[in-house]
Amino acid sequence: MPVYFTFLRICRFPSLLLGLVPILLLFLGGESDSSKLLAASKCVNNRKELVTKENTILTVAENVRKTTLKNGLTVITKEVHTAPVVSVQVWYKVGTRNEKQGVNGIAHQLEHMMFKGTKSRPVQFGKLFSALGSDSNAFTSHDQTVYYGTAERNKLKALLTLEADRMQNAVIETKQLNSEKRVVISELKGYENSPEYRLNRAVMRAAFPNHPYGLPVGGTEQDVEKFTLEQVKQYYQNFYSPDNAVLVIVGDIETNKTLEAVKEIFGKIPVNKHTNLKDKVVENVENNINKDVSNFSEPIVLKQPGSAPLFQAVYPLPSAKHQDIPALDVMDYILAEGRNSRLYQALVNLGIASDVSASVISLQDAGWYELLVTANSADNLSKIKSIIDREIANLTSSEITAEELSRAKAQLEASVILSNRDITSLAMQLGNDEATTGDYTYTDRYLAAIQKVTVEDVQQVAQKYLQQQKQTVGFFKPTDLAAKEKIDNKEIFTENSQNFSKSTLRNADLVQYLPPVDSTITSTSRIIPEKFTLPNGLEILLLPDKSTSTVTLGSYIKAGTEFDPNHKAGLASLVADNLMNGTKDKDVLSIAKTLEDCGASLDIKTYREGVYFEGNSLSDDLSVLVKTLGDVIKNPTFPRNQLQLTRQQALTALKQDLDDPEEVAQKTFSQAVFPKTHPDYSFPSQASLQQITRGDVVNFHQKHYRPDTTVLALVGDFQPAQVKKLIEKEFGDWQVSGETPEAKYPAVDLPKSIVRFNPVVPGKVQAITFMGSKAINRQDPRYYAATVLNHILGGDTLSSRLGSQIRDRLGLTYGIYSNFLAGKNSGTFLIEMQTSPEDTTKAIASTRQLLEDLHKKGVTAAEVENAKRNLTGNYNVSLASPDELTYRIIRNNVLGLNTEELRSYTEKIQVVTPEQVNQAARELLHPDKIVVVTAGPFVFANQKQ
Repeated sequence: MPVYFTFLRICRFPSLLLGLVPILLLFLGGESDSSKLLAASKCVNNRKELVTKENTILTVAENVRKTTLKNGLTVITKEVHTAPVVSVQVWYKVGTRNEKQGVNGIAHQLEHMMFKGTKSRPVQFGKLFSALGSDSNAFTSHDQTVYYGTAERNKLKALLTLEADRMQNAVIETKQLNSEKRVVISELKGYENSPEYRLNRAVMRAAFPNHPYGLPVGGTEQDVEKFTLEQVKQYYQNFYSPDNAVLVIVGDIETNKTLEAVKEIFGKIPVNKHTNLKDKVVENVENNINKDVSNFSEPIVLKQPGSAPLFQAVYPLPSAKHQDIPALDVMDYILAEGRNSRLYQALVNLGIASDVSASVISLQDAGWYELLVTANSADNLSKIKSIIDREIANLTSSEITAEELSRAKAQLEASVILSNRDITSLAMQLGNDEATTGDYTYTDRYLAAIQKVTVEDVQQVAQKYLQQQKQTVGFFKPTDLAAKEKIDNKEIFTENSQNFSKSTLRNADLVQYLPPVDSTITSTSRIIPEKFTLPNGLEILLLPDKSTSTVTLGSYIKAGTEFDPNHKAGLASLVADNLMNGTKDKDVLSIAKTLEDCGASLDIKTYREGVYFEGNSLSDDLSVLVKTLGDVIKNPTFPRNQLQLTRQQALTALKQDLDDPEEVAQKTFSQAVFPKTHPDYSFPSQASLQQITRGDVVNFHQKHYRPDTTVLALVGDFQPAQVKKLIEKEFGDWQVSGETPEAKYPAVDLPKSIVRFNPVVPGKVQAITFMGSKAINRQDPRYYAATVLNHILGGDTLSSRLGSQIRDRLGLTYGIYSNFLAGKNSGTFLIEMQTSPEDTTKAIASTRQLLEDLHKKGVTAAEVENAKRNLTGNYNVSLASPDELTYRIIRNNVLGLNTEELRSYTEKIQVVTPEQVNQAARELLHPDKIVVVTAGPFVFANQKQ
């Protein structure tokens, strides 16, 4: 259950589900235009013939109905009939805003307790949501605490019933509170591992010394430890009341019938008599917010163990409803968004910094503008401050071009459209608008206001709010090097057996606590993509989807890190990262400008077995994506100056990886599982990155970027016949040269016993542990049984055996999960968890005991059925995000699965039997032959449990 430290900006969040499994949705059919997200493209020279409808203006709130029940519950409903999916969300108006020092983090603590069960359902609610097949979770922000679940449409009443139950009947007891306080403290210590988090906490406390927005959303360990049962119950009684909540329902619903169900299920919940206390915690409102801001002429300096130097600046802003917010967002895009932004040009392009990002945070009482820069040297921090001050001054005094203004508006509009294409995100947008501003039409009014922003407006808000005397600045200066580049994987101990405490965990029968589902609602047949191949071997998969005026592009090329030479690890990534830095006809800024002028994006990520391209745009601009992809793949020139900048960014990222216990654990784990001749053994180092020449980059590209190892997929609003012609024109002349390269994968053996390592990362307070061994590939006939097995073991932190025992019962970890990482080649079985150092050995021992039990005793039939319901339900829900849907289409193709896999996956899961799962447990789980890596603080392996 994540904490949202600076809750996502109204209307401008790139992703509302950070750190969670992405929600996917396959748009299956037509709907009326009134419920679509449409927008007119502002991009010049686009290909209008690829669009299937007339341009209209985007509307988020159209076809939305707002209802208020007699008990004060606000209900927001919107019919979206693009898929048989519905999202149910409850937004409680309580967050850090309603706290003070001494009880900081209590809203977040209460959020955790809301999963502990109710009077009539004394069972972990995560298990109930899992058994329903719902993708459910919760988060806490500055202004709200939100519970959300997205499931197949026949689960609507069940989701409503569960949320209504815990709105009034949650059981909060001492034993559970004490256990969950340990979990929350584990979560907070995990955040403490991040220098960025520590710097942000210091800067925000200084910027808002007398307002709760200056407090960390998750709280502090000191406050959490002191929470009493009475305090947590009091917050529940004060704030969890229908008149302090917004219920959002978006998806494949009938509004009238849905409202009848809502009145039946929620209408009888009484108003809590304590809710009149809810606003008394906050005394400082927008009119007085500037009086509560403490300004420092000198930067706050943190000198602590870490990696890359950081610069952060915060400027106080008005609340979300203020008329200046649209102009501030446009200003932000001109200043800091994209390669053509002023700060990117002044800092990154000149080699002073490796990254710059910014955000306009708009909340209920106030907001702030936040700048974060990763410096290439601590000596540059003061210089970075001077450059930022200079660029802000230039913004207010010198001319802002019409091109800059138009580009910023196009990017803002496109970001809203593209971030609201799936059901969950659309519901989040409406919920955030209503809960924060009291107006669910906020986004529509915001977009209209964006259109009216002028150059003078941008300059005025920059001059008004970004004054030096109002800024709070922080520097993070690393004092120690992070973990050594060549990690000393010294074996702490090797053992053949150990005595473990007997697990008392028993799986409860969930059926008696599950609300009924509507059996009269049937499933919908899923369409599959059309596939064709060009003469040069390039494979294309097309899936038209007319539900939104957008398109998602995905492409895969077999040019991953498996082809890195041992002494030049990092070469494949360096090649991919330089593809967009210049071509035969365009320089780096021209390429970026082509995309940014349309609000389009094209991102590149390198994996072991390939390079993945992900692009998104309005449907008018599909040709921009296709042409840009073709140009950067076929015609990169790898300019020397850009290559050097990218190398410096890679070196900075390497330093950050060596300061990240999760990255260190992953590297150590891979090098312990795989032999030196295996592609997964090799990782970039400072020496390997420095040895890579431009000639290496050019040669790698010529050898590995080829059409016969490339797959291209498109999902969205287009005419297939016209798109085929476009792709043939752009890629048909791409020639194949030489034999297709193949990477060599040696045989991998299991360790003979348990082998454990403890790479120490200086300055960390939370440990990250990886446990596992070699496993299967995706074509293994046991894959589907292994998927069910994994879900039972650790596929879901809240509902799995690992979550129930290690997290809920013992309180040893905030997060623990397992996975079979199966690609085209054999991968690993992996368990990952975060723990406090003093709890690590006990957590490892308890985890091994669970593996032993599962290996020997197997699973129950009830567990298998629950797992299959969750896996199939989540899969159907998962086809909601065009990005993830496109990725799944491509991944299936790359792994040698036919296009029918998109439709048949759930059927293959459904026919898995308990016997097959138990056989997989015997054959694939090896509790006495695993690698255990704990990165972070030093852990005493033989301490008493």
